[in-house]
Amino acid sequence: MADVTAVIEDDTAQPAELPGEDRETLGRDVLGRRLPPLKERLYPPMPKDFEGGWIATLAITALAAILRFWNLGNPVKFVFDETYYAKDAYSLLKHGYALQFIDKPEGAADKAILAGNLDVFKDTPSLTVHPEVGKWMIAAGEQLFGMNTFGWRFMPALFGTLTVLLVIRTVRRMTRSTLIGCIAGLLLAVDGLHFVMSRVALLDIFLAFWLVAAVSCLVADRDWTRRRHADSLEHRDGSRKIGRWLLIRPWRLAAGVCFGLALGTKWSAVWVMAGFGILVFAWDLGARRALGARRAFIKSVFVDGLPAFVSIVLVAGITYTATWTGWLLHDNAYDHDYAANHPAHGVMKVIPDDFRSLIHYHQEVLAFHTGDYIKNATHPYQSHPAGWPIVARPIGFDAVNDIKPGTDGCTAKAGVNCLSVISAVGTPLLWWAGALALIAALVFWIAQRDWRFGIPIVGFFTCWIPWFFFDDRPIFFFYAVTMIPFTCMALAMVLGKILGPARQALQASTPRRLVGSAVVGAFVVLVVLNFAYIWPILTDKVMPHPDWLNRMWFKSWI
Repeated sequence: MADVTAVIEDDTAQPAELPGEDRETLGRDVLGRRLPPLKERLYPPMPKDFEGGWIATLAITALAAILRFWNLGNPVKFVFDETYYAKDAYSLLKHGYALQFIDKPEGAADKAILAGNLDVFKDTPSLTVHPEVGKWMIAAGEQLFGMNTFGWRFMPALFGTLTVLLVIRTVRRMTRSTLIGCIAGLLLAVDGLHFVMSRVALLDIFLAFWLVAAVSCLVADRDWTRRRHADSLEHRDGSRKIGRWLLIRPWRLAAGVCFGLALGTKWSAVWVMAGFGILVFAWDLGARRALGARRAFIKSVFVDGLPAFVSIVLVAGITYTATWTGWLLHDNAYDHDYAANHPAHGVMKVIPDDFRSLIHYHQEVLAFHTGDYIKNATHPYQSHPAGWPIVARPIGFDAVNDIKPGTDGCTAKAGVNCLSVISAVGTPLLWWAGALALIAALVFWIAQRDWRFGIPIVGFFTCWIPWFFFDDRPIFFFYAVTMIPFTCMALAMVLGKILGPARQALQASTPRRLVGSAVVGAFVVLVVLNFAYIWPILTDKVMPHPDWLNRMWFKSWI
């Protein structure tokens, strides 16, 4: 089993011309060590444990599913913003577009739905301030299991579970190590924030899934293209002047679709797409330099950059537009009649009315997210993004206070009340160690030019840094659910460094491997125990007030 430390690949070094020498077998990394042959560096062999790798992957995925689907329908109420998304999803399912719902007296629609009365919608269309993909995904669960708590939470739990599977296989491909991939997936499975977001009908868990899916496709594309570059070395057909052309790359087209669906869930996906667009160009440039292509940068711009723009950006744009099909097909949807009421002028005349109305709709949504109304708003659980990596200010999704002893499952002694809460808090040990691992990953990526560490770094920072530009409006810790899959990737790979080369596992008495295994194993066990300890505050469990307070490690958590 290949270890994360087995090969340090220099994607940026230009091979020297060495007359009389075989350039495929020569080369050194940034530390001066002799590199494997060029073909092996372009496409290192995958682990040979195909069946075992899938068994381990599915076992961890099954664990994640059990955790996320257990008692999923409770609490039987609308939790936090489920009150918007679950009803919008049902409106899309039944009418094809979002309708307003009754709101007097306050909470009337929620109470009616929980009582089994689904006739809660007005005839007036509603402005929804996020695209529709996530709500259509919630609607799929409602179609399968009904308009109830299990129905609208089913798809978040399913796609939260599938994210764990994707992380395992992506890290396995990156590191050529099933063990490191499984560590990454297990860490994600027991993260408190990802767990909670997988059990409520909000949009962010779908955003996290589609982003990880897009990145997984890009990693697969890197292997796909480099394997073909490596195969071209055997034929000596002159292609090394530029490398294989490979204008049509299926995995990049799939990545474009996934990015489009991510954008169709929340617009913040655009920053991740931009970051990885730059990164994949660097990968292509590195491959062509490794092949010895002259003027590699210019050639890569035309041979790789332009097709990548089409495959990723243009395909994402087409996919995103297609996600608005329901709105485009329904004349009664919000603002659909804008173009009919506002004749076009100048160049706008060439744009069909439906799309001109859709553009105006987007302008209204953008105004909502950036206007004075939202900038002047406050929320008791808003948090600054600077504190997200260390879980400075988690968010409470639900709370029932002052439960008397002997009622509703409260087993506290007399004079002590109970409460039940759902707190979207990341598993602290995982997040704190992850913050350190990201710093280490940045060092490995820059100092050792190890391309693998660039993936979690680009993913994490493109999910995090843009929020600093929107800190004049209420933003929340649960947005960071898109960051944690990349944190787990970085942490697992750093643990791979601690674990040591796999070849040392054949020598049972090797202190390096024994110590590394003990450290990594102990850390993973501690993370699992930490998750188990905070389980009651993640799952609405009734507990005595002192027990809850013991889990509120900082005043800012309350």
